[in-house]
Amino acid sequence: SMLSRTPGHALARRSTHQRSRLPFSSRAASTSAMPSPQAATVDAEQFDSFCQYIVQLQSQILAQAEKMDGSGKRFVRDEWQRSATDPNAGWGATCILEGGQLLEKAAANITVVRGTLTAARAQAMSSRGRAEIDPEGGQPYAAAAMSLVFHSAHPLVPTLRADVRLFQVAGQSWYGGGCDLTPFYLNEGDAVAFHTAWHDVCSRYKPSLYQELKQWCDRYFYIPCRKEHRGLGGIFFDDLASHECGFDADAFTRDVGNGILSSWEEIAKARSALPFTDEQRQWQLVRRGRYLEFNLLYDRGVKFGLEGGRIESIMVSAPPLIAWRYNVQSAVGSPEAQLEEVLRQPRNWVSEVESGTINSSS
Repeated sequence: SMLSRTPGHALARRSTHQRSRLPFSSRAASTSAMPSPQAATVDAEQFDSFCQYIVQLQSQILAQAEKMDGSGKRFVRDEWQRSATDPNAGWGATCILEGGQLLEKAAANITVVRGTLTAARAQAMSSRGRAEIDPEGGQPYAAAAMSLVFHSAHPLVPTLRADVRLFQVAGQSWYGGGCDLTPFYLNEGDAVAFHTAWHDVCSRYKPSLYQELKQWCDRYFYIPCRKEHRGLGGIFFDDLASHECGFDADAFTRDVGNGILSSWEEIAKARSALPFTDEQRQWQLVRRGRYLEFNLLYDRGVKFGLEGGRIESIMVSAPPLIAWRYNVQSAVGSPEAQLEEVLRQPRNWVSEVESGTINSSS
């Protein structure tokens, strides 16, 4: 690829653990990577501050994840830039660890782009009720995001997916993000702990916020062709603006970013210490197939990225190994069937604890 021939790519392969080599802000970028003037952000100070935040967040997550993995492996850092003549000018860093002890494949990416909305992107946004977006396209936009997917080497350790992002267009700034858990076996205590962590973050901003974002997550991560949800959910939000939601959307999004690994770390540590069978590993590979089905068929971010995005950075979220087997049927009452039951009908874990339906330490 063209990327593999750039000096920055070669440097990333030689020195895999250097942090924050990319510009902290659009103003610090090299001239060749600067966006065209007509693609200027709505609020440059806000945008640059968020870019600084996600660069720092990525660096913290990489260091913490390497420590959790315990294998001594380091994230490979693959940096890229696109010139101002590109319709999606910008820069980013794809960081990936493969073959670890806990992390079979882990990716944490930064993407910062400025460009012009295509008609397809504009129609998708305007269909969500955004009257500011011209469905014909052509409006300049700026976007910044940090996203991660951690695929575990252990079938009792759930997959973790999360992101935080800022999108500016048509004089508006909207935040998005979330964090969700995709286990291969149901552990009610883990589900309660994960959802309680996000309930506590949301409650600092609005009493009903967790339930709103939990339901949003359940709606979004649904696989219609399978009639099941991808995982146990978590929180998900999009198009969040402070003047509409009634709280500081920027502060909330940063709190989400800061809580990503802590919501998963204890679960991963506890489950990774347990033995597992080859049958459980094979079930993990089958369930990973559903994960990729959602990404390729339904995920809005993947579809957005495939229109001119960097394919290696987009597909880095794919699991390292997958098994598609014909007409897999779980035995009635089996642990596999218990997982499938809750994927078909999501549960409200926090409410069940509050009502005493389940014990928080179960």
